Amino acid sequence: MARQIRHNVEGGWYHITTRGMGRREIFSGDRDRVHFIELLQGLVERYGIILHAYVLMDNHYHLLIETPNANASRALQWLNVSYAAWYNAGHDRTGPLFQQRYRGIPVDGDGSWALACSVYVHLNPVRVEALGLGKEDREREKAGFLPVEPTGEQVKARLAKLRGHRWSSYPAYAGYATRPEWLTCEDLWQRAGTEKGKDAKADYRRYLEDYLRQGVEEGAFAQITAAVAMGGVAFIERLRRKVPPSAKSDTNARAWRRLLPFGEVVKAIETVKGEEWASFADKKGDYGRDLALYVARMNCGLSIPELASLAGTESAAASKAIQRMKKRLSCDRKLKSILRKVSADTGVSGI
Repeated sequence: MARQIRHNVEGGWYHITTRGMGRREIFSGDRDRVHFIELLQGLVERYGIILHAYVLMDNHYHLLIETPNANASRALQWLNVSYAAWYNAGHDRTGPLFQQRYRGIPVDGDGSWALACSVYVHLNPVRVEALGLGKEDREREKAGFLPVEPTGEQVKARLAKLRGHRWSSYPAYAGYATRPEWLTCEDLWQRAGTEKGKDAKADYRRYLEDYLRQGVEEGAFAQITAAVAMGGVAFIERLRRKVPPSAKSDTNARAWRRLLPFGEVVKAIETVKGEEWASFADKKGDYGRDLALYVARMNCGLSIPELASLAGTESAAASKAIQRMKKRLSCDRKLKSILRKVSADTGVSGI
């Protein structure tokens, strides 16, 4: 796996994930979780980190942070080393607790991406097979299949699990628990549609819990697990410009460079078809626009609404086009060959 290039930016937002070695548990009981949350408070107070969201699972944790002092690497190193030493001492064990270094995904803090990331973080306790949101369901959604509408009992079980998970910032966001002073909620409350004088907690609660009623989570956060960065075109371009030319090939800096503008995908398809975009973009039955949307969804770092706008269509139509192309590629050899040519021209993988 490519080693992540560390991206420390003043005012940067990051989705942080750290897993246990060999996916083994890092929290063996509530005492461990309480201590880790105390360390989160220390992260805020010692390093000036703004903590927007968190969730503790048995073998990993997620954070959504902001770094006014451009010190994510130093702060996260302190957090992980401090906790690992405490855990090892308390459980009579030696050796690394965490699997490699933490994973930090830059997030566009100016748009809706941070809100989408918080939803992903907070939904972790219910993203399990027993509640109808297991790995197979999530893989189907990532592949473009429509989410399955949950039953009433599934919705009830998911809501109970979400609301009852103590080791998360969600209870504070939704008004089920008192918010600690070191947790910042105002930014995401506002992005969830809260207006001045309205009930911020109720608005955020409604925004997030609606996803559980709709089925497998959809939208931008469905691809967070595979992302190298979360944001629109301008944000990705700023990231790419910050990657030093000397960045080693074994880092994910190359992945940032491979996030393409939509126009480059269109040019590659025009070359393969021998036609201009305008001649086939709205042509019924033509594969051109569907393939462009499919490849762009995989490689441009754009949301469905952003892609739809660039392609001159509606979000629902763009989503269906991506689903349709995914299905065709599973059985159409000629189309697969065309996809390989497009991928070669753009220098990225369309699969």
